[in-house]
Amino acid sequence: MKFIKKNELHDLKDFWILWSTQSVSQLGSSITGFALTLWLYEKTGSSLDTAALAICSYVPYVLMSVFAGALTDRFDKRKTMLGCDLFAAVCTMILWILLRTHSLMVWHLYGLNAVTGLMNTVQQPASEVAMTLIVPEAYYQKTSGLRSLSRSLISVANPLIATSLYAFCGLNGVIAVDLGSFFAAFTALLFFVRIPQNKSDHKEGTAVLAKEGFRFLRGNRLILVLILFMSGVNFVASAFDAVLPGYILPNPKGGTAVLGVVTSCAGIAMIAGSLAVSVLPKPKDRVKVIYLTMLFSLGSENFLLAFSREPLLWCVGQIIGWVLVPIMDANLDVILRTAVPVKLQGRVYACRNTLQFFTIPIGLFTGGFMVDHICEPFMKRYGGLPVLKALFGAGKGSGAALMMLILGISGSLLCIVTGRRLKRYRYS
Repeated sequence: MKFIKKNELHDLKDFWILWSTQSVSQLGSSITGFALTLWLYEKTGSSLDTAALAICSYVPYVLMSVFAGALTDRFDKRKTMLGCDLFAAVCTMILWILLRTHSLMVWHLYGLNAVTGLMNTVQQPASEVAMTLIVPEAYYQKTSGLRSLSRSLISVANPLIATSLYAFCGLNGVIAVDLGSFFAAFTALLFFVRIPQNKSDHKEGTAVLAKEGFRFLRGNRLILVLILFMSGVNFVASAFDAVLPGYILPNPKGGTAVLGVVTSCAGIAMIAGSLAVSVLPKPKDRVKVIYLTMLFSLGSENFLLAFSREPLLWCVGQIIGWVLVPIMDANLDVILRTAVPVKLQGRVYACRNTLQFFTIPIGLFTGGFMVDHICEPFMKRYGGLPVLKALFGAGKGSGAALMMLILGISGSLLCIVTGRRLKRYRYS
């Protein structure tokens, strides 16, 4: 047993270093993002304006992912990741300078988020391929579980650390932590991680290579259907993300601290799910696991939050809604890594990003718009009716509760309809 552990440690040495330091850097970036959300909601009080921060990050990510993936297949993965990290750090420094000179405005945040999103567009497929290159296939499920675990830990720590730092140190303290985490990850990648070269032999232009990713997906219907299904899931989930601050912050029993705790509960649930992935045996049908876990998640959390008025129930809803997400994610990850040739993974993952994530900015906008301009005005006008008051409460935030119900119904229908279509496929 000791030999196996030592052998595993040797086989995954580069993975351990890259995974741990990049996770620290992602935590720093997430803390900044959460703190900026708090800062902006304090300034505007608008769910839509707050959601626009994430929208600005995702729009360039969606529009440019296809070309970024083709570039990833052509160039050195390590250098690509280093360059993107450095550019993102420069954006953070600009944010700090604007803050220190009392020049920071809302449109600055939108612009900097757009540039950072563009860097993530290039870095993400490079990181995905790098993980494939440094991880032996026998460890795919285990490392997928560990990566889900780190994302879960970030989800737990991010809002708690962000709210604490923001309360005691303001954005200055938050940005200092972000830059420190960047330095740790950049140094580790520069000096201690070896990523094998896997440049593409193709000499065609980037647009031609990008088309190859779409061509591969058209020829693999299972992967395409799964990606389109996840795009629908992302629409509902991102709309939920836009609604949640407008639901908790104005609530008499809510506020900034409660929002941080409730958000952290999603991360706690994902930790449990990630640990389960690392020890669970290989499922008989990974496709079935994917759509059933999402049906449970989307069909429970939104309904519970829509009709509850207690922070404890909000936390329970987050836990129920997120505990199975790492299991879904790990099974989808294994399907992609085993079905897509390594030499095509950069451009295929990039096409996946475009198709799977283009609904996120749409969902963020829809959630914010629905709360600010439809659901809240509706509840302000008709919320005095006994049935509506009993279901969704009264005052600001009741419209967000109504939107939670709409999302719960939409998410459940999505999973039921897509599940019937996916029954014809099986992937073990």
